[in-house]
Amino acid sequence: MLIEFSAPALPTTGTLILPIGQDKVFGPAAEEADRLSGGAVRRALAASRFTGKKDETLELLAPTGLALARLLLVGLGKPEALTAESFETLAGNASAYITRTGETEAVLALGLPAGCRLSPATAGAAAGLGAALRSYRFDRYRTTETAEQKPSLARLIIQVTEPEAAAAAFAALEPVLAGVTLTRDLVSEPANQLTPIVFAERCRALAALGLEVTVLDEAAMRALNMGALLGVAQGSANPPRLVSLLWRGDPEATDQRPLALVGKGVTFDSGGISIKGAGGMEDMKWDMAGAGTVAGVMRLLAGRKARVNVVGVLGLVENMPSGTAQRPGDVVTSASGKTIEIINTDAEGRLVLADALWYAEETFKPQQIIDLATLTGAILIALGSEYAGLFTTCDTLAERLTAAGKAVAEPVWRMPLSDLLDKDLASDIADMKNTGSGRNGGSIIGAMFVKRFVGDVPWAHLDIAGMVWSKKDTGTVPKGGTGYGVRLLDRFISDTYEGQASSKVCS
Repeated sequence: MLIEFSAPALPTTGTLILPIGQDKVFGPAAEEADRLSGGAVRRALAASRFTGKKDETLELLAPTGLALARLLLVGLGKPEALTAESFETLAGNASAYITRTGETEAVLALGLPAGCRLSPATAGAAAGLGAALRSYRFDRYRTTETAEQKPSLARLIIQVTEPEAAAAAFAALEPVLAGVTLTRDLVSEPANQLTPIVFAERCRALAALGLEVTVLDEAAMRALNMGALLGVAQGSANPPRLVSLLWRGDPEATDQRPLALVGKGVTFDSGGISIKGAGGMEDMKWDMAGAGTVAGVMRLLAGRKARVNVVGVLGLVENMPSGTAQRPGDVVTSASGKTIEIINTDAEGRLVLADALWYAEETFKPQQIIDLATLTGAILIALGSEYAGLFTTCDTLAERLTAAGKAVAEPVWRMPLSDLLDKDLASDIADMKNTGSGRNGGSIIGAMFVKRFVGDVPWAHLDIAGMVWSKKDTGTVPKGGTGYGVRLLDRFISDTYEGQASSKVCS
């Protein structure tokens, strides 16, 4: 979808989208449309329950006195509560509504109400980003769509009083869109198309943006004694890969140690010998979403030339049952030298992270580590699909990740780390088991396992299992892969490493 910016001027054809503030507060364009239609807008409001609350919509077809196909009234909510996310959601919902009508072009008259604290340029750019994010479709495997099934909206014109500034601000957001799109593409791919090798090759392509890409094959990982990761992979015909993506954006930084982002990348998770039930197993193509998010963040940082040093490490495997698969009761030795008794082969993500975290710490000596993983189903029981679970050893890190998530509508909720539950990982024959003795506290036990492979580096673990796939459309996220975490981490990095806050978030 093409997104353009122009100065306010009532269109004469097509669809006009009119934001209405709460309590039916009109902007200049709404006032003009009401005048030219002989009061049709206010009459429609009087005949409906529309009051201008956030997310409300009201459609007027072929309004009298206007040469328009339709007016779409959308609720802005309270002017003083408007944020960039408000305009992203408004434009995302409005554009999605229009694209189902068959219209190919629409105008969004974005007059800002009194009390709004955003500039027209910021609001306009946010609206453009929201519409672009919502228009995402993963349709590369569709061959028989009818015209009615395809989105119709090809052009959205956003009218603001500062169109040039809005266009420049929107252009600066292109890396955000590119990063989220990459993650959504990776998460949406079927497992027969996105094997660990294919995933690694897609990462290699990011070298064109200035990222330093390193790919370790099975032999290289075996030389590093990565028995935990390789144990997960050994049942699959698709060999594993470990990828690092290094961005050196601040060569003059006093502390050259990078922030490390580590992602679980299980391109398909059958559960292995501890096989999952058939119902819903197709969803396990997105068990690589942690790695997909890391790839999207690194694409974003390189795209906007971020003044920061960051490394992304992706552990890429497929977990399958076969005659060569690891068994419950096996003992593997991780790259750190710690031994692990395998109790459940479906608790595989933490094994991948064990070696990936060790590699990140040993190779890059990072300041801090943040790992992302669709680690446990238990986190959905605790938090649903409303929050990612945040586990961390650092209060300041928790505060900044929480603030960043709130700012971009990708929320996290801090969960406890428990030494008592950690004791449940004790093994009779190895240094630890890969699961506890029961289902209680599953997400915490998973985090405590991962914590054992971090060392003394400040660390946060994001269990994103409930956030990476949406079963319904929302404001800026169509049904499917969400791209969750890309904007969260970009905002965290911007605020912590490129802003006024010290990067020394923990001692």
